Amino acid sequence: MSIRVLLVDDHELIREGLRRAFEREPDLSVVAEASTLGDGLLAAAAYQPDVVMMDLRLPDGNGMEGVRRLRAQHPMLGIVVLTMYADDNALLSALETGASGFVSKDARAEEVIAAARHAAAMPRSFSAARLAGAMHRKLAEPGPRLSSREREVLQLLADGKAVAGIARELFISDSTVKTHISNVYEKLGAQNRAQALMTAMRLGLLSPGSTT
Repeated sequence: MSIRVLLVDDHELIREGLRRAFEREPDLSVVAEASTLGDGLLAAAAYQPDVVMMDLRLPDGNGMEGVRRLRAQHPMLGIVVLTMYADDNALLSALETGASGFVSKDARAEEVIAAARHAAAMPRSFSAARLAGAMHRKLAEPGPRLSSREREVLQLLADGKAVAGIARELFISDSTVKTHISNVYEKLGAQNRAQALMTAMRLGLLSPGSTT
C-alpha cells in the first residue's frame, strides 16, 4: 500500500519540489498540502495521512507546537520535521516533542524520502543524521540546562514578546508561560527579564543579535 503524505509548508516551491520527489516513488503519494499550521492540523484530521512533513516556521504558529499537537491527537502518525533551521536545539526539540524524524531542507531528496519511509514504519522511533553529534554537544554545554520549551520562551522574551504574545505564539496559557518564565529566571539566577537576557547572552544561550 502507498504511504500517504501530508505536506505542511508555507512555501509553494518547497511543497512542489517535495510532491514531485515523493510522487516519483511507487510507494509514496501526497494526499494533501497546507501552507499554515491551522490548515495542516485540519488536513491531518480530514485525510488521515501516514506521514506529515512539518515545516518549523509557519505564518500562524510554531511547527514544533504542531508536532506536539499531532502526536497527542494521532499517536501512531509519522511526523518528520523539515526545516531550513537545522541547528542542534531544533533537532533536540523535535526529538523531545515526539517527531519521528528531522531533515534539513538542503538534504538530498533520497534523505527526505528515507525519513518519510522511516516515519511511516516506525513513527515513535526518532531518526536524524546528526543526532549523535547534537546530543554530544548538548551534554558538553556549560551552564544551566534549559528545556526546549524554556529555550523557546527565552527566545521570545529576547524578541520582546510579553506574556500574552508568548502564549499566542506557543499555543499555551498565560499561566503556563509565567511558570516557564519563572523557571528560566530561577535557572539563570535572574530577578527580571533584563538580567535573564544578559545572563543568557553571557552563557551563549542567545546570540548577540537576538535581543531587541
